[in-house]
Formats: sequence, C-alpha cells, structure tokens
Amino acid sequence: MAHITSKSSDLLARVRRIAGQVGAVERSILSDAGCAEVLHLVAAVRGAVNGLLDEIIAEHLDAHVSRSGLSDEERAQGAEELLAVIRRYSK
Repeated sequence: MAHITSKSSDLLARVRRIAGQVGAVERSILSDAGCAEVLHLVAAVRGAVNGLLDEIIAEHLDAHVSRSGLSDEERAQGAEELLAVIRRYSK
C-alpha cells in the first residue's frame, strides 16, 4: 500500500473532515434539528465518503491494475480486489 502512503496526509485530512461531518449529524439529531437539515448533513457525509472511495479506487487502479510491469496474475488479482469492493459498496 505504498501508493496510498504517499498520499496518506491528504487521505487522512479527508477522513477527519468526514468524522467532523458525522459529528455534525450526531449533534443535529441530539438538538432535534429538522428532518431536512439532518438529511442534508447525511447527504454531505455520503458525498464525502464517495469522494474518498473514488480517490482510493483510482490509486488502486493505477497501482494494481494498469501499472506497467505487472504480471497478468497481479493485474487479475488487482481487478478481483476492486470488483469485490464495488460489489460490497453497491449492496
């Protein structure tokens, strides 16, 4: 996962922003905020998580599927790993 390590500070910043957004959802529920407000906050969390997922998928594709020098077996394994994640996410 060295390819992710090189971007770990950016990824961690995204994760921390997401944690802050989840905290805002919790606070809005605790303060009896309106449904629309809570829905907007949850939608923002989902968008942020999707953005994080997109970034990591792109890194995975570059490092484990499309990088030159990979064997056919390594490419197949990288593709299989990605497919498993996509299937889990789409459930």
